[in-house]
Amino acid sequence: QVQLVESGGELVQAGGSLRLSCAASGRTFSSYAMGWFRQAPGKEREFVATISWRGANTYYADSVKGRFTISRDNAKNTVYLQMNSLKPEDTAVYYCAAHRVVSVQIHDYDYWGQGTQVTVSS
Repeated sequence: QVQLVESGGELVQAGGSLRLSCAASGRTFSSYAMGWFRQAPGKEREFVATISWRGANTYYADSVKGRFTISRDNAKNTVYLQMNSLKPEDTAVYYCAAHRVVSVQIHDYDYWGQGTQVTVSS
């Protein structure tokens, strides 16, 4: 089992920045690829970014490419999502998730956090 806890979500103005954190406990964090997903009100949960277990490979949704950066610190069992140039359409609950290999497919992920709310005002 892997337990995941997200933090860092808050209300921010458009154009601002936030850094989300996801702290992991349980089985060896460094053996898992990690992903960030988001779900806006009335919409399905969607892929945002993913990072391989060593951090060598990252992939992003087109909607966030160039604005968001995923990273990880295996010594701290934590994955981050740096979000810059935020837009109102980035408003959502953001979730981190763990899977054995890198994937952009939501249904591949085995473990999920509870989510953290990000609200971007215009």
